[in-house]
Amino acid sequence: MPHSKPRPPLSAILRTMADDTSRDRLSIADLLVALGDRAIGALLFVFAFPNVLPAPPGLSGVLGAPLIFLAAQLTIGSKPWLPELITQRSMARQDFQALFQRMAPWLERAEKLLRPRVTVMTLPPMEYLIGLVCLLMACVLILPIPLGNILPALAISLMGLGIMTRDGIWTLLGLVVAVGASVIVSGVVFAMGKAALYLMSELLH
Repeated sequence: MPHSKPRPPLSAILRTMADDTSRDRLSIADLLVALGDRAIGALLFVFAFPNVLPAPPGLSGVLGAPLIFLAAQLTIGSKPWLPELITQRSMARQDFQALFQRMAPWLERAEKLLRPRVTVMTLPPMEYLIGLVCLLMACVLILPIPLGNILPALAISLMGLGIMTRDGIWTLLGLVVAVGASVIVSGVVFAMGKAALYLMSELLH
């Protein structure tokens, strides 16, 4: 019985897209087609991790909406799907290539460490809980909070890779980062709220 051909790693697929000089722009639809039947975890990583790195302005606006849709679908155990309004969004290929060059070392290092273990953390019903946490983090990520997108994006990235490879250790690590992100972002929002109330009270006096 012939062995099935091993699928290329996620980093190889993204590198092929980044180096494809036949196109000037890359859309979210292009990413969906290239990733094919990859686990939804791969899509979560692709749309989340760029927000961890220095990136072109407005990138979180382009990638934030897909994250919300995908995380919601993971929560209910649905297959990945995005509306045309989102899939038509795009960025210049050169910007994508520059972003991938910064992302590649991290992803390639992660691919060497990821492996199936503690799989109970990556299967239903835990998978649905992971989806809910990713959904909450995705909602935080798109808010205009100073530096408020880095930790939520990192949490989603770790959980996405964990779900993709059935690595429960990485999923747990993502949950820990998500808790830390929630505490820090809540503190920032609280401080901003207090500052706004103080300024209003000063202006009214």
